[in-house]
Amino acid sequence: MTIKELKPELIWGIFDEITNVPRPSKKEGKIREFLIEFAKRHNIEAKTDAIGNVAMRVPATPGKENAPVVVLQGHMDMVPNQTKPETHNFETDPIETEIDGEWVHSKGYKTTLGADNGIGMAGALAALVDKTYEHGPLEALFTVDEETGLTGAKNVGKDMMTGNILINLDSEDEAQIFLGCAGGIDTIGKFHYTRAAVPTGYQFFTVSLLRFKGGHSGSDIHLGRANANKLLARFLYDCYKAYGDIAIADINGGELRNVIPGNSYAVIGIPADKKEDLRMRLNNFAAVIETEYKGIEDSEVIKLESAETPEYVIDCDTAKRVVYCIYSAPNAVIAMSRSIKGMVSTSTNLALIRMDREKDEIVITTSQRSEEETRKFEIAGEMVAHFKLAGAEVEQGDGYPGWTPNMDSKILKIAVKAYEDLYGITPLCTALHAGLECGNFLVMNPKLDMISFGPTLRDVHTPKESMHIPAVEKFWRHLIKILEMVAE
Repeated sequence: MTIKELKPELIWGIFDEITNVPRPSKKEGKIREFLIEFAKRHNIEAKTDAIGNVAMRVPATPGKENAPVVVLQGHMDMVPNQTKPETHNFETDPIETEIDGEWVHSKGYKTTLGADNGIGMAGALAALVDKTYEHGPLEALFTVDEETGLTGAKNVGKDMMTGNILINLDSEDEAQIFLGCAGGIDTIGKFHYTRAAVPTGYQFFTVSLLRFKGGHSGSDIHLGRANANKLLARFLYDCYKAYGDIAIADINGGELRNVIPGNSYAVIGIPADKKEDLRMRLNNFAAVIETEYKGIEDSEVIKLESAETPEYVIDCDTAKRVVYCIYSAPNAVIAMSRSIKGMVSTSTNLALIRMDREKDEIVITTSQRSEEETRKFEIAGEMVAHFKLAGAEVEQGDGYPGWTPNMDSKILKIAVKAYEDLYGITPLCTALHAGLECGNFLVMNPKLDMISFGPTLRDVHTPKESMHIPAVEKFWRHLIKILEMVAE
């Protein structure tokens, strides 16, 4: 069986089409063409704005013209992550899918699935073309570059959406309705290094930390998973203590700015007579990490391999400042919410280490999130101070606003009643630590009444990303029931 044969066939068939369209962040041209072609195929009014977002409109079912306009919203782009070695070209290759019991994932877990937010797009498109239910006027808004900066949401063109009710379809837990989310900001430190001569009598090795689970730096940050960049710095710090000075020729880690890093490595040099001690030290370190993360990590690889002598190394002072900076940087959960039990309030993720040999610099990218704007800027300020104390240049993005929960939301009450009528239980109404585009839309239109929901996804932003098949049908039925109730 292929995914387009799953039930309901309408939404699964559209999702199957979407998986065949390459759409990494900032490269949404092909998925935009698909959306415009889809609209033409189904005689749907569609337009784009200057930033590349796509809006669609369909009229109400006859007799429902006076119902409120509902906007269905999702994003076009997906996180392009894959297992090592990297062989998938996200700009040209489709995502291959396979069914495993009640779950769908990429074939062989080789790449991200793109259910974030392909299933949201599929749900919106299916709702626009389905003729089996009655609804009021519907709009759909598909934004670009959600995953790397919410660029589309920040720059939505005038009149791309006119409704005052918005349903965001970018959440990942069935039986939950989200009515708020954290805001976020990136803080980047840049270290400029000098090329230094390779020390005499040193032997070089590649230290690799691979295949840690990683995950979404918002929704998975509370799960206690390892940060491969932090662990790499922890081991290198131990080497500094053991050997005095080590030589570092290369250091890189992490996959994307909004992903908990699952892979990291460094090429280091030590006195040749210490090589056996280094091997023993790494073996002991691997055993410690296995014990510390037992029950959390289950497929990690920590290894040491001989490396060729490099042309040069990073000057000693900069190398040490980089390692100490990464090792001592705050990371993961900083505070829990006081208003919603069990929810993370504030966090930071040390996402990326990138050595740029052309510019002779090492760039460290971190991401801060909080449900409270003041706390967001507080932890971001701590990261600025941390980088400056380490001698780095600091850059910060504009960030994105949070979405404050509104417990009096009319669409929330409708969505809860719809779920209760369908399934006999009350869904959990909560907020999300991950960022959603809703905060940006609220800045544009303070009158917006919004909720967010979706089917169950797991391990998003990683090659293990999976979607629960039964949850898709429940999500679809819930969406249609809400639209019918709004029209009533």
